Amino acid sequence: MLDRYLWGSVARISPEAPVPIVEVESESTRLGGAANVANNIASLGGTPVLVGVVGQDDSGRALTSIVADSGFPGEGILVDASRPTTVKTRVIANHQHVVRVDREVKQEIQQGIQAKILDVMKQSAASLDAIIIEDYNKGVVTKDLIHEIVEFSRKHKIIVTVDPKFNNFFEYKQVTVFKPNRKETEEALGVRLNDRAGVEKAGRVLIEKLKAENVLLTLGERGMALFDGSGDSTHVPTAARKVADVSGAGDTVISTLTMALTAGATIKEAAMLANVAGGVVCGEVGIVPISVDALREAAIEASAHEGNA
Repeated sequence: MLDRYLWGSVARISPEAPVPIVEVESESTRLGGAANVANNIASLGGTPVLVGVVGQDDSGRALTSIVADSGFPGEGILVDASRPTTVKTRVIANHQHVVRVDREVKQEIQQGIQAKILDVMKQSAASLDAIIIEDYNKGVVTKDLIHEIVEFSRKHKIIVTVDPKFNNFFEYKQVTVFKPNRKETEEALGVRLNDRAGVEKAGRVLIEKLKAENVLLTLGERGMALFDGSGDSTHVPTAARKVADVSGAGDTVISTLTMALTAGATIKEAAMLANVAGGVVCGEVGIVPISVDALREAAIEASAHEGNA
């Protein structure tokens, strides 16, 4: 996805309707969606291999240009002339979101595009430490593609982590880490996660249904809950000190989690670092990647805070 930003200020209300008039002062374009995950991976010292779909349009060309300028391998970015590039345009005034405008289609990609995605992955197999499946319900991540990728990952002993959405929620069987948020879990299970007991039950239901090695349930201001296949659970309080913008926080969490696992961290260590990273980016306006220095500083601060608690 491509993220566009219109930055400005509000000084008056429109006489035509009760809405603010934003006087645009600048514009910017950034990597969004799975491309933002790649940006976070690169910022943490990894080499992201982007695999996804753009349209044959100016937005797609802008996205691939940013990817090239960033130095990421771009061979996995496929052009599908039958659909537009997904673009999210955010209007931000006085450091606050005013509105977001999405341009997209959500129909499933064609079989030929799915085959090309699998080919890119297989050609990169020898160099892959992990695969992150970012599902945004946009039609790129299909059921068949999920099953093929997970089977491939297990065969080659490659870590596979998942950021799911509702449509394919229960298709991700036997993955390394399944990372839904509270809203997605409530919708999929038909429950309300209002207390710790409800969270515990939901985590164990997901472990059982998906046969996942681990489930990391993100709970917003209530932190995270980690469940493993043995039945153990760990609750991690939020690391956010201030929340300016939650956009992209989930991308940062799964990027940091996966990078930590590939570096040899335990799942609990990886979850702790991911929680800290998510807290850092929530303090920034707009989607920004986590840096090693910012993560290190925040992790030290969180450790000191925990020691004094």
